[in-house]
Amino acid sequence: MECLASTSSTSMFVFVTGLLCLFNVHTVLSGELTFELPDNERMCFFESIKEGLKSTLEFQVITGGSYDVDMELSAPSGQILYKDTKKQYDTFTWTADQTGVYKFCFSNEFSTFSHKVVYFDFQVGDKPPLTAEIDSHATALTLMEQTSVNTHAQLNTIADYQTHFKLRESSGRAFAEFLNERVFFWSICETVAVIVVGIGQIIVLHSFFTDKRPANTIQS
Repeated sequence: MECLASTSSTSMFVFVTGLLCLFNVHTVLSGELTFELPDNERMCFFESIKEGLKSTLEFQVITGGSYDVDMELSAPSGQILYKDTKKQYDTFTWTADQTGVYKFCFSNEFSTFSHKVVYFDFQVGDKPPLTAEIDSHATALTLMEQTSVNTHAQLNTIADYQTHFKLRESSGRAFAEFLNERVFFWSICETVAVIVVGIGQIIVLHSFFTDKRPANTIQS
């Protein structure tokens, strides 16, 4: 994935670009990133894809607002391959019909105050085989090789499940913290209301037992 991003905020551009460059050291054919998308902002990423390669883009809003974001994917020619508004999560798979730089953008321009935390996983082409020798094997695989291939595939599946479970855990934690904050402030309001009502009742009861007699005047 190329280390490019477009946004109106220079600091956010540098931050996200640095993360992309750092992550690019570990993977070539795929990339995943979790980033913050401020309100009234649009952030784009770019990927160079060769013709005929199958690609998959998966995204999910982890926290923020109503957990929704606008997403658009366009080809090098400018053709819109995917576009949807206010999506919480989605997966889109396509086969590139031309070689060039594909652009996908996340937009939070419809929100005026809530920031979003967005996760995306972008995969280009099929996952590489366990070893090049197994991939170009001319004869049937041995039992050990077949077991290794099956184990490798199962580990990839487990890694995908772990990623989704981590996203659910992060989303659930954010919602729990938000709910806890609301309950905390509601408890404070109730406490203040109880104190005010108690003081008011004391004042009213005190007025019932106060003897208000008119002052006697002395006539000369």
